[in-house]
Amino acid sequence: MSQARLMDGTALARRIVEDTAKRAADLTDRTGTAPCLATVLVGEDPASVTYVRMKQNRCREAGITSRHVVLPATTTTAELVGTLRALSDDPEVHGILLQHPVGEHIDERAAFEAIAPEKDVDGVTFASFATMSFGLPGFVSCTPGGIMRLLDEYEVDPAGKRAVVVGRSAILGKPAGMLLLARDATVTYCHSRTQDLSAAVREADIVVAAVGRPRLVRGEDIKPGAVVIDAGYNAGNVGDVDFDQAAERAALITPVPGGVGPMTIATLLEQTVGAAGRQLGAA
Repeated sequence: MSQARLMDGTALARRIVEDTAKRAADLTDRTGTAPCLATVLVGEDPASVTYVRMKQNRCREAGITSRHVVLPATTTTAELVGTLRALSDDPEVHGILLQHPVGEHIDERAAFEAIAPEKDVDGVTFASFATMSFGLPGFVSCTPGGIMRLLDEYEVDPAGKRAVVVGRSAILGKPAGMLLLARDATVTYCHSRTQDLSAAVREADIVVAAVGRPRLVRGEDIKPGAVVIDAGYNAGNVGDVDFDQAAERAALITPVPGGVGPMTIATLLEQTVGAAGRQLGAA
């Protein structure tokens, strides 16, 4: 049996970041102001600290100024909302990223909604979800947006295809389904309470696994010739799909790591430069 072709998110992301760096340099030359992304981190979750550091490094590569705000784990919802509103009001900041998770004692949705829509380069606000859903100009959630770019890169047209999204989070599963729907896919959402997940997956031409449970999607359930997008990342570099078995049946599949992850950051940087251009009147 033939092995699936790997969808190389690392290579595509590198090209996007290189193009973004050129756009950032041009914007800086024309306006005298470099695009600025503010990252906000609550507490010291090791994975979040690593992820934010990675984003800061990519910002430097792309000619984007990075402002990092670290808040203690004891920060309240009101304090976090105040910080995000202050950044929203700061004309020197063009994009805002709230690194999640933020702690169970914080109302994450209230925090997201404190981000001004024009600076929501991570695509987490109600406004961004609405524009995504209606196909209007705005910011996409970065991981779903990166997934769509990967599909385009590998000439996968979702139109008319059955797409199964496993996961229903507000910033990954739900927007991924809406973006696929906007491209004329027939979308089924599955989740932890779905009865007979295997039956749904077996019908899918496109599978997006985004539930955060290692190897939940069984390789034997993948339809021969399907496209498998694994947006999960679990301990030990394990995705949400049983990769080895899935790769024996799929036509295309994303590796973990090196598939969806790099695309998330590339989309974030691209949207930050776009936001800066609009705010500086030089889009």
